[in-house]
Amino acid sequence: MTEALTEAIEAATTEVKAIEDPVEGFRATREIRARFAAADQDLVEHERALVWSLREGRSWAEVGDMLGFSGSRAEAIARGR
Repeated sequence: MTEALTEAIEAATTEVKAIEDPVEGFRATREIRARFAAADQDLVEHERALVWSLREGRSWAEVGDMLGFSGSRAEAIARGR
């Protein structure tokens, strides 16, 4: 999955860099960046939901240990901070 994503990002970047018209290139770049931003926000929300699901029946410290960081960081992620 990660390799395919990297290839897709590289292909999109190469494609917009090949656009010779600066205005068209700018618009295409903006569109791709907007799509990336929207996808990133969706992933952040998914990440938050996953952390909340781990919280059920556990302390924040336990959740943090499961994910490899502190309990306060786990809580911050879950709360969107």
